[in-house]
Amino acid sequence: MNKTVELVNEWAAFEMNHPDGNIEEFCRYYLARNRKQEVKGPLVGGAVPPLVDGLLLKIIGRISKLNMSYANLALKGTGLNQIEEFGMLVTISLEKNPRKTDVIYANLFELSSGTDMLNRMKNRGLITEYDDPDDKRAKRIELTPEGVQVVELCYERIGMNARMIANDLSPDDKELCIQLLKGIEMKFSALWPQHKGKPFETVYESVMSSALTA
Repeated sequence: MNKTVELVNEWAAFEMNHPDGNIEEFCRYYLARNRKQEVKGPLVGGAVPPLVDGLLLKIIGRISKLNMSYANLALKGTGLNQIEEFGMLVTISLEKNPRKTDVIYANLFELSSGTDMLNRMKNRGLITEYDDPDDKRAKRIELTPEGVQVVELCYERIGMNARMIANDLSPDDKELCIQLLKGIEMKFSALWPQHKGKPFETVYESVMSSALTA
């Protein structure tokens, strides 16, 4: 096949699956897909799922658990007990004085467990809580001076952990992973509030039927 035609066909296939992709992302994707990488040791612990979808999600899940374990180790002595607390504080820091419920849902927590976590950090003097001036039923929260210091310290520690975990990936590979996975995160982060409490069969039918009509 003519090389120009082959390249055009490759671009067409990429564009179909990644309509928002640009030329730089296509080049990164094409080179990574055709590059052979040596796999050292067993691919995943335990049983290997027979479905490629399951294998992909198992790998992501194990990386997530490992990241949490190492991140929690990195947080020792900082004033935070777990990586989820850091996520909460960063959300508050970026939003300045967000509503309590918005912080909880932005971090994918149930209301009860998210409220408990925020209350524990309030008791440790990291955040303060007050009535929303526009809605007396709601609460707003913000960082205390101590909370600001803790966030600054933890940013450094969590950054070190992230660099350590992803150290074996090249910059292009990291960008490719983000490029391929960000759509899934964005899609289901938006859908999760609608799906909570519904039977899985209903959720599955809704998601899959939407995919077929897209």
